Amino acid sequence: MGLKGKLISQTEIKGCKDLFHEMFRHKPHHLPNATPNIIQAVNLHEGNWGTVGSVFNLNYTMEGQEEVVKVVVEDIDEVKRLVTFKAFEGHVIELYNAFKATVHIENDGENNLVLWTVEYEKQNEDVPEPFSYLQLFLNMTKDIDAHNVNE
Repeated sequence: MGLKGKLISQTEIKGCKDLFHEMFRHKPHHLPNATPNIIQAVNLHEGNWGTVGSVFNLNYTMEGQEEVVKVVVEDIDEVKRLVTFKAFEGHVIELYNAFKATVHIENDGENNLVLWTVEYEKQNEDVPEPFSYLQLFLNMTKDIDAHNVNE
């Protein structure tokens, strides 16, 4: 098994695709409101919300452990409803030399689909594939969708 890899998941949402995209594009600091059991805080360090190059950290809980990650917004595509975050500090970087997560919303007929892509490079062969992070993103997707549907 190689050190570099990519994981992709696809989940259908019932809520508005534009509201979902807006949460990651313009309002990541609202994530704790929609996903309080997963994301506890999001704090901006550099730049402005909704801009490429902005830097913020997220306090999150994964598998019962409280973690912190600092990310930079690497790409935003309004047409594709896509946002890419690159981690560069925190627990995830203790395991992976590179870790990038992209959230992309697309249509499949009448259905709105959220695609998460995780690109990574493990520090060594003993580091597990980041399936737990992909599951965290899927859980966030469900919580955000439920939050948007109930608003």
